[in-house]
Amino acid sequence: MEKGEGSSNDQTLYLLDGLKRVIYYMMTSVFIVDDHYMVIEGIRSLLQHEKNIDWKGHATNASSCLAFLKQQQPDVILMDINLPDKSGIELCKEVKDKYPSIFILGLSTFNQQSFIQKMMDNGASGYVLKNATQAELKEGIETVMKGKIFLSDEAARSVRDTGNEAPVLTRREKEVLELIAEGMTNNVIAEKLFVSVTTVDTHRKNLLTKLSAKNTAELVRLAFTHKIITLPT
Repeated sequence: MEKGEGSSNDQTLYLLDGLKRVIYYMMTSVFIVDDHYMVIEGIRSLLQHEKNIDWKGHATNASSCLAFLKQQQPDVILMDINLPDKSGIELCKEVKDKYPSIFILGLSTFNQQSFIQKMMDNGASGYVLKNATQAELKEGIETVMKGKIFLSDEAARSVRDTGNEAPVLTRREKEVLELIAEGMTNNVIAEKLFVSVTTVDTHRKNLLTKLSAKNTAELVRLAFTHKIITLPT
């Protein structure tokens, strides 16, 4: 070995190691919270080949998300707003209170302005519809990492176009709303519709959010105002 060859190789290895560290710290770690595995796998497949994204995994409910965060904190969380054990809107606030450095992107099929606003009010840095493209997801992650706000195209249109129009309800939500207007409790509604009380409670919370109502009385009043339900004749 010629004189200096060993030290030259060591220096090269040192520089390569340093470069790897720089690349690592330029990576954005991403975690998803969603209770549908098809959604999780779909988004993972869209992002897995992005060179600057480090996929950290997923949680299917709020409690497992919080358990994961006790061990490690990703840079960005893609958070569904409709989780089985706790609203993503509530979870967003809890995560931001405990881990303020984490950026949260709301993730949902709901494009109503009320959902978007509540997520943003609770600390989310953006909102993405589940039909977002790969380019939108990537742009959303990159944008919030810069400390800016991001709304996917459809979410942005929803915010711009919001007026006095009645929110769109699913058939089941309308059934639950009509029974609430008749004064029925969650237990009675659950028996009548052959669903669980938890399911009814989730529908009730979604209805309160969609109509921007603070309580059941206001929910019913707004439902009549928007002519979503009508007074019995």
